[in-house]
Amino acid sequence: MIQIKDVHLAFGHKVLFGKISEVISPLDRIALVGSNGSGKTTLLKMLMGEVEPDSGTILKPDFATVGYLPQDGISAKGCTLEEEAQKAFSGALDLKKHLDEAEDKLADMDTDSEEFYDLIDLMGAWEQQLASYEPEKMKSRIGKIMLGMGFSIEDLSRDVGEFSGGWQMRIALGKLLLKEPSLLILDEPTNHLDIISQNWLEKYLKGYQGALVVISHDRAFLEAVTQRTLELKLGNLNSYKGNYSFYLEESAARKETLRKAAENQKKEIQKEKEFINRFRSNVKKAAMVQSRIKALEKMEIIKPEPEEKKMFLRFPPSPPASQKVIEVKKLHKAYGDNVVFDGLDLRIEKGDRIAVVGVNGAGKSTMMRILASAEPYQSGEMDVGINTVIGYFAQHQAEELNPDNDVLTEVEESISGNEDANARGALGALLFSGNDVFKKTKVLSGGERNRVALAKLLMKPCNCLIMDEPTNHLDIRSKEVLQEALNLFQGTVIIVSHDRSFLDGVVTKVLEVSPKKTRMLTCNVSEYIERLDKEMAQTD
Repeated sequence: MIQIKDVHLAFGHKVLFGKISEVISPLDRIALVGSNGSGKTTLLKMLMGEVEPDSGTILKPDFATVGYLPQDGISAKGCTLEEEAQKAFSGALDLKKHLDEAEDKLADMDTDSEEFYDLIDLMGAWEQQLASYEPEKMKSRIGKIMLGMGFSIEDLSRDVGEFSGGWQMRIALGKLLLKEPSLLILDEPTNHLDIISQNWLEKYLKGYQGALVVISHDRAFLEAVTQRTLELKLGNLNSYKGNYSFYLEESAARKETLRKAAENQKKEIQKEKEFINRFRSNVKKAAMVQSRIKALEKMEIIKPEPEEKKMFLRFPPSPPASQKVIEVKKLHKAYGDNVVFDGLDLRIEKGDRIAVVGVNGAGKSTMMRILASAEPYQSGEMDVGINTVIGYFAQHQAEELNPDNDVLTEVEESISGNEDANARGALGALLFSGNDVFKKTKVLSGGERNRVALAKLLMKPCNCLIMDEPTNHLDIRSKEVLQEALNLFQGTVIIVSHDRSFLDGVVTKVLEVSPKKTRMLTCNVSEYIERLDKEMAQTD
């Protein structure tokens, strides 16, 4: 459907794409991966026609439509949620035109060609979309999509301007799904979704009648919705015919093959040089020596792939803890008329490893702040264990760094009760090397700010970690490092995160928070999702 052909793009001396080629077929499910700065977003903008290559072409049929969801920055106002969603159906006339043009093209195409069957697949999807424009079906589809995004029936009549940034992104994603473009491009689509909405989106995308290209740091999401992986690396676009796990295995094998080839070539070069030096003065072998010198000069040197820097993270040893870590009894918390908890009972014990889950707005972050003694409540009791020492990572902690501090000062100011604390060493392990530690916090990227916040957490020994969205802005490898550090941590862990793969590797309990009730389940998050699916099936 879309062909990337010999595309080259450079910024100054840096070659971003070195004559890359690839084909995106009508029902492809592609994960686009690569380190920061490898050109993922630039490639997406090329597919949308927003960036032109220096050379090469992006071939896209006139009838192919592209829909794009950026990471953030989309907002709407001035109408109800339902009216905003209806804007997704403005393309009915365009669809009819595409179908008429496709009918004419089919008559002239080779019936044995791949393009012929690709076009038939597209026409089937368009006909299905056109049927959905009937008023009753349209209303039904809007309800299905927006409820799946986490909105309520009542929300459909609310002004879209009332919704916060995260919900605005859900509106944008919902509209894209209603439009059903030929190619759906999603850049970190799970950033603003809770685990329940993410589970719904995964199921929806599996049946999506179009191509899909996804950038995501959520490994479980990639595993669930993609079947092919494109890797941008050192100016090349490498294709793997499998999901993210397959890509990791194959890319490691490719890297090892390259390393061995480089070693063998090095040995061969050394052998040739020894021969040249040995017989350089031998007249009888002069022709042979010259031949080998020329062969060496023409030889293309194999370079093993450079190792990417990987952060290192270890929490300080935990002080001894009592069996009871935190106990809450009949706690009441409200913001004006909005009651978040009414009669909450909860007991957290030594060694618990808990994922706190629930829809957005259910009170997860409020609960974490209360447990960390960072938020007041109206009534009830909270008893913190006599030996409990809490380390708290707030959801917006990375945004609350002192903008006037440099990185090193910001971390040093958080040292407390830890004679062995080494701010410089911790920052080095978190990829702040050399003069990076003297950068002002206000100039840091989201990922860098998050790493500074993690470094601050390492400066104080604790036996109970309360972490609200610690994986925001972390790539998959960094999440795995944090996961490993938490598994080596000897204390209690309570985490809010929407990253199922990350949580499954850490937690043994799930605390479900909802406006009506709170319940603790002994399972990981994937098992919790399976349980929810069964409960919903029983109520249908």
